[in-house]
Amino acid sequence: MALYDLSVAVRARMPVYPGDPPVEIDTPIALAKGDAANVSRLRLGAHTGTHVDAPAHFLGEGRRVIDLPLDALIGEARVVEIPDTVGAIGPEHVTDTTIKAADHVLFKTRNSSFWADDRFHQDFTFITPDAARALVAARVRLVGIDYLSVEAFTSANHETHRVLLAADVVILEGLDLSGIAPGVYELLCLPLKLGDGAGDGAPARAVLRDLSRTRAGR
Repeated sequence: MALYDLSVAVRARMPVYPGDPPVEIDTPIALAKGDAANVSRLRLGAHTGTHVDAPAHFLGEGRRVIDLPLDALIGEARVVEIPDTVGAIGPEHVTDTTIKAADHVLFKTRNSSFWADDRFHQDFTFITPDAARALVAARVRLVGIDYLSVEAFTSANHETHRVLLAADVVILEGLDLSGIAPGVYELLCLPLKLGDGAGDGAPARAVLRDLSRTRAGR
């Protein structure tokens, strides 16, 4: 069984979306200090690295991460490769030919190469509002992209987010798809189960299982 980790390692100095809290990691309890164990302390925003956006991210009455159904986060997924020359994913990239009625769609773009750099790239490939509407019309339940936002960096009204989240489409951002070939897989994406009013988003571990090899072995 082939498993592929799509998650970006959480670390200090990793790129975060401008305005979001930076990542801070320390070890207040440490064996080196004479303590009985090592206990790290993490400070980070809910939308750090590989993470899920819930409707509450942009919609006041939207569902939070704790309310998301697991079958929206786990299931058959199609990885769609977008050419490096494309800076904006449009409706022409969301067709019966490209997504093939998939419930979960992950866009692999030139963004995946940006994770080798600690600086934030403003020119990342994004999903246009018209493509978001096409994804909603295709009844996609989760859409993923390989950088920190599905939205154009210059967006003033966050329309792509609002179109998807208003239709209860889960957004999975911050993937690393650099080693993944286009095709069909099983997605397993488990965000942190945050309570106490949090949960507009949450860091997640996202993994793909290669269905073609599993089927070939049956």
